[in-house]
Amino acid sequence: MSAHTTASIDARLRDRTIVLIGGGSGIGLEVARRSIALGAAVVLGGRTASRLEAAVAALGPRARGNTIDTSDEESVSRFFADIPTVDGIFTTAADYVVGSMRLLDHEAAASPFESKFWGQYRVVRAALDRLSADASIVLMSGAASVRPPAAAPAYVAANAAIEGLARGLAVELAPVRVNAVSPGTIDGNLWASRDEAARAAAFTQFSADALLGRPGTEGEVADAVIHLFVNGYTTGSTLYVDGGYSLR
Repeated sequence: MSAHTTASIDARLRDRTIVLIGGGSGIGLEVARRSIALGAAVVLGGRTASRLEAAVAALGPRARGNTIDTSDEESVSRFFADIPTVDGIFTTAADYVVGSMRLLDHEAAASPFESKFWGQYRVVRAALDRLSADASIVLMSGAASVRPPAAAPAYVAANAAIEGLARGLAVELAPVRVNAVSPGTIDGNLWASRDEAARAAAFTQFSADALLGRPGTEGEVADAVIHLFVNGYTTGSTLYVDGGYSLR
């Protein structure tokens, strides 16, 4: 990357305010690190105060945080109450169940929509009056939207709906830019907390399915989010950070 290009990217984020819901760990925390390195201030949100406090301490004085529950509209509104201007939003916080239509009851099947889709919808809606004229919103989808795994139809549909939401909001909110990032299987914080045998099986299967032959990293997804934050001529798009999984 040329010095001129690096300076241009830095200028796009310098002294900007980036809101990262779920920014206390995983991909969100990686985006926070990159945003701060490029001159931004970050506001982290999440449900666990101790995790937010640890992340803010590690990130330094350009970071602050507050608790938020994206399933609760009042909680989301309170979170934004003391943020006068929002230049970027990225939300990774979600809690849902994945399974087949035959096995899941309605509440469990609806959980990807309630948490992942409506959670992001609530965050964007609460921030509307605080968005700068050239703000960038990045929604979090998943490559299952275009290459469905077996026995997860509601999860597939929720991810596809998020990508549709990005397109719809790009039209409604222009010139604010709205895009989606759609990762494949990522070797990071989420999988680290799961059973080792299940993790190994998932990584092996994904490596066989993806053109690049491996799971992705949190940093690779974070790089894609930063690209969507700073690219002033991309809106209504979905960026598949999936190693070519969606092409096979």
